[in-house]
Amino acid sequence: MSGLLALLDDVAGIAKVAAASVDDVVGQAAKAGAKAAGAVIDDAAVTPKYVRGFSADRELPVIWRIAKGSFVNKLVYLLPVGLLLSNFAPWLIVPLLMLGGAYLCFEGAEKIAHAMGIGGHGHVDYPAASTEPQDPAHLEEKKAAGAIKTDFILSAEIMTISLAAIPPSNFWMEAATLATVAIMITVAVYGSVALIVKADDFGLALANNSRFDAIRAIGRGIVKAMPSVMWALTVIGTAAMLWVGGSIIVHGLEALGAPWLGHLIHDWAYALGHALPENFVGAGEWVAKASMDGVFGLAFGLALIPVGEKIVTPILRKTIG
Repeated sequence: MSGLLALLDDVAGIAKVAAASVDDVVGQAAKAGAKAAGAVIDDAAVTPKYVRGFSADRELPVIWRIAKGSFVNKLVYLLPVGLLLSNFAPWLIVPLLMLGGAYLCFEGAEKIAHAMGIGGHGHVDYPAASTEPQDPAHLEEKKAAGAIKTDFILSAEIMTISLAAIPPSNFWMEAATLATVAIMITVAVYGSVALIVKADDFGLALANNSRFDAIRAIGRGIVKAMPSVMWALTVIGTAAMLWVGGSIIVHGLEALGAPWLGHLIHDWAYALGHALPENFVGAGEWVAKASMDGVFGLAFGLALIPVGEKIVTPILRKTIG
């Protein structure tokens, strides 16, 4: 009997350790995922365009198809590469992180330039983009494939940012944390996309089928609000890209031995924050730093637009389509 009790005590101890490990993994994954906010929001903002032109009954199947491709991108391709880098070439993480940050700055700056009519393609970047095949099956295949390619780039940013945010630990903890980040973010992004895409259908159903005037009014309000919601999501996503991208470049320069820009932004943010009443010092300092990171990200991204459009994009189109 005493042996059985001792065994149960050991099992309980192992369970406690396992539970603590799960808590650590989830906690680290949440913190790492938060660091990738800019890429996550951009992913959610970009994806709905890939279901435009489909009938309502094909929207969710297309989103699910893209989500499955995203799981494969993160878990099959990017997770092993990330673990190899972390364990055998950690010195490559900062340059790769800066490359992802530069891409975020380029994307955000290009969207702003396109919106202002001063350059940039804003994701409609070549004449063939408007000559897609009209066969529904072929169109679905092509759009899903294009979305999965775009997701691969965004997923690479998310996984690299998350990898850099994970505290040093053993191989299995890093693997579990990265896998948790991949699953959490993919579910969050494509679950949100599904809700966004179907929100107008939901509102239309309420407006047409409810017996109550108040419910019909809510339905009409949802339908009318969706264009503004999509616009707001695009604006927030663009701001987040510039903020996160600029911050990554600034921190990367510090890690590579050029800390002057980071120190300058920190000192200015500190001065601006402490010019406010005591209760607002922390928030004011954070907003000031995020704003300066974003302004730097915008300037850096604008400088990258000619390089991206004239050199990088043509090379990528010829090599991977």
